[in-house]
Amino acid sequence: MSAAKTSGWEASLAKDLSIDDVQGIVTAAADIALIIDANGVIASVMLNTVDDSFGNLEHWAGRQVVEFLTEESVSKFTEAHAAFLAGNAPRKQIELNHQDNASWEFPVRYSLQGLGKTDYVLMLGRDLRPIAETQQQLVQAQIALEKGYEARREFDARYRVLLNNTRDAIVFVSVRDGRVKDMNEPAAALLGIGRETLAGSPFVQAFKDRAAGELTETLLNASIADGDGAVLLETQTGRRSIRVMPTVFRAAGERVILCRLETEEESALAEDQTSASMAALFRDGSDAFVFADAKGVIISANDSFLEMVDAAHLSDVKGRSLGDFLHRGQIDLSMLIENSKRSGQMRVYSTKLVNDYGSKLSTEISATYLNNGAQPVIAFVIRDVSRIEAVRQTSGVATAEESSRNVMELVGSATLKEIVSETTDVVEKMCIETAVTLTRNNRVAAAEMLGLSRQSLYVKLRKYGLLHKDKDR
Repeated sequence: MSAAKTSGWEASLAKDLSIDDVQGIVTAAADIALIIDANGVIASVMLNTVDDSFGNLEHWAGRQVVEFLTEESVSKFTEAHAAFLAGNAPRKQIELNHQDNASWEFPVRYSLQGLGKTDYVLMLGRDLRPIAETQQQLVQAQIALEKGYEARREFDARYRVLLNNTRDAIVFVSVRDGRVKDMNEPAAALLGIGRETLAGSPFVQAFKDRAAGELTETLLNASIADGDGAVLLETQTGRRSIRVMPTVFRAAGERVILCRLETEEESALAEDQTSASMAALFRDGSDAFVFADAKGVIISANDSFLEMVDAAHLSDVKGRSLGDFLHRGQIDLSMLIENSKRSGQMRVYSTKLVNDYGSKLSTEISATYLNNGAQPVIAFVIRDVSRIEAVRQTSGVATAEESSRNVMELVGSATLKEIVSETTDVVEKMCIETAVTLTRNNRVAAAEMLGLSRQSLYVKLRKYGLLHKDKDR
């Protein structure tokens, strides 16, 4: 706009503008405005009426500006103010950090303007807190990003070291396209293909007579199958048969198959090592191990069992029934055999071992039915619990006292005869139910287990309503 067209309205504007109008213009143009005199004393404070984040700053009027500046901002203000009064107005805006009270601090960017021919200076300020908060958020995001990169690099380093130093042949295959994502040197050597050649290529090209989709599906099915889930494949180059043991996992939303490779010779060696370890456990184990046929006739036993029954040689027990060494004889043996056949195993059965001289030893027996050969075998693990039983008997005083205390609480609510009768009936019924359950309703075996005659057992079964219990189920 030219001077000829604007001449006249400036004078009219200057004549008609009031102090309130000027303050309104200043506060609309700036977040905060300060009028200071030549001595740096604040003559007036004006705040943007839209933003009330500064609070009430009326107490600034009449006080030095430097009282409300941080230490590093005092020198900046003093130099800029002195230069402005000397006629060398700063070319750039100055950024000052204000403080009011101990915990309130905010940055402001000021531009300095003169007020006519007076020594007063108008400082128009723009609040930098939103910019500072944004910068702080960016810094925090950058720090978090750097930490994430460091964690990623550390994880990648661990992964590389583990993959390159493990002796197992490992290949990672993508389920989506069947391509090799990564592999180690033992796997490359086993497949007879260079690591760089196979990486990124279809995994199926390392094997003979296999289709890509069919191989991936086979590996997926094997990963969820029972047992070791191994897949037998023949390599394309070396014509070697290898076993692939797949494991499926998900990473970054993609399913990946971890394939562990081994030759049939390595697999056989591992099985031999397992067999050797099991044989050493059988030979040197502290618990007694007994293998018997389906009728309970002893096939083999370790030295721990021979020590428990005071037998000098294996020939002294081999071919004999395990029931010969059990406290309740055939009853104990039948319960062990029948329960292991029915459910595959019997975890704990408490009884006593009896040797040929009549000595008894408290034991706990677990039985496992093994039907993986031509003839089924039952494996018995027998543990000596005589010391534990002694400890239980020693600590049984406290248990007895607690039980007595519970019974004594009934005194006053019933007569002594009723209390004793009720308590006896409850215990007796529980014992009879347990014996009948363990013997699978074999009344003869249950009577012998409880030390009762068969007639007495029937009387008690009728008394507690247990005589036809199994028939009603």
